[in-house]
Parts: sequence; C-alpha cells; structure tokens
Amino acid sequence: MRFARNYGWRAYAIPVLIVLTVWVLVDVFRPEPESPKPGSISAQGATEATMTGPRPADSDMKEIPNTELPSGAPYTEQGKGTYRTVGKPGAKAGTDHKKVFRYVVEVEEGLDASVYGGDDAFAAMVDATLTNPKGWTHDKEFGFEHIDADDGQTPDLRIQLSSVGTTHEVCGHDIAMETSCFYSDGNRVMINESRWIRGATPFQGDLGAYRQYLINHEVGHGIGFANHVPCTGNGDLAPIMMQQTLSLSNTELSKINSAEVYKDDGAVCAYNAWPYPRA
Repeated sequence: MRFARNYGWRAYAIPVLIVLTVWVLVDVFRPEPESPKPGSISAQGATEATMTGPRPADSDMKEIPNTELPSGAPYTEQGKGTYRTVGKPGAKAGTDHKKVFRYVVEVEEGLDASVYGGDDAFAAMVDATLTNPKGWTHDKEFGFEHIDADDGQTPDLRIQLSSVGTTHEVCGHDIAMETSCFYSDGNRVMINESRWIRGATPFQGDLGAYRQYLINHEVGHGIGFANHVPCTGNGDLAPIMMQQTLSLSNTELSKINSAEVYKDDGAVCAYNAWPYPRA
C-alpha cells in the first residue's frame, strides 16, 4: 500500500505496460503463417486444389464446312410472308449528306422473337449499325434516318428479318447455302433469320460482328453497290462487299461461283464488319 501511496496511478499503470510489452514482443517474433500457393483454394473445410482454366492452344479447330450453318438456337423455316413494323423511329446519321436513305425495320410474322432477343433488339442493332461512324455515313454520299412507317413517307429501304423459306422465295436459292439479299422490288433488305441467329463459319462464332456485317453488306447493295468485291490481299481486312458469309478466301469463293469477281489467287482476308473500319 505504501508503494501505491508513493507512486499513485503509476503503481497500476506499470503492470499493464509490462503485459502490453510482452504481448507486442510475442506478436513481433511469432512466425508468419504460410501463404496459400497461387491457384490454390484455402477455406475452412475445403481441400487445397490447383485449378487452371482451359488452354485454347491445346484444342483442335472444329471443322465446319462453309455450306453448313454453325450450331445454335432454332430458327424459323417458314414464316407467314407478312411483316410487322418494329423498333422506335428517330435514329439518324449523315442527314446533311448528299442522299439520305429513310428506312423502316420489319420482322416477318411467324418468327419466334424470343430466340433473337426480341423485335426491339433486332431494330436496335440495325439503328446502331447504320449510325455508326465506321459505317456508310463516313462517306458524304450517304445518310440514314429511321422513319415512322405510318407518317405517310415512302421508305427508301425496308430492312426485313425473314424466315428461311421467305428469303428463298424472294432471293432465290442458286447456291446450297443460306444467304441474305437486297431485292429491288419494294427496296427490301432481306436478312435471313437463320444467319441472324446462327452466324457464319468464316466469322468463327463472332455473332455480333457478323450481324453488323450482314446489315452493312445488304444495305450496301441497297444504296447502290451492286457488285461484290474480292479480298484485296492476304491478311487484309475483308471489303464489306465481299461475300464473307460464304468464305474469306478468293479461291474458295471462285469455286462457289466462277462467274463472280473472285480469282483463284490464294488470298485470304480477315473478317470485317464495316465499310470504313478505321474511321
């Protein structure tokens, strides 16, 4: 008690400081726990295991003939032949250009819209593609405007998502492959639903880019580019008016249709969705 009286509160603080000092020393010199190895799983009740993702370099390329559609969701063999207007008018680009193509977007009755994300998804892709600065509006000759089908204007282009059967009826079926086309009677840009859903083998599954190509290519025919264009050189980006749905090889395309512009020169291009990809 005399110690406490002589030193007051310090008498109680000293033992506490001693305990704290010992605890700090123990913590400093205690060995660190071993860190888990990269890629291992450390959790209570779990067994450590090393997991790695798949190695694309170890897998073989699946060979799919160009004459076949890639595998995927179902598509409609035959629609009703009549169309409904879809999407929201208003998208526009290049309206100060020399020629403005006014368009509407339509979907054939009888198609299952849930398979391709709904009618609005199709219309939105059309709008986004035609107003993209890498598209046709980069050329001051061409502009686009999505108009209201009920406002009394006659559209310059009717962009139509169509069943396989209707596409064949309108475009013909000269080659044993699913294709799309531009049909001048009615200014119809016919987009084959089977291609919209499945894509094309030369694009190696890049469905979004293929859909952009499909719109730009067929609209290209609609605005005046009637002829196809061959690959310009091995490894080049493919011209938008090349038939990329069928092949990226001039040699292969020449075998499909010898009357076309392609020569057996061995040139193979890289796929490309845009008229002006570097704009």
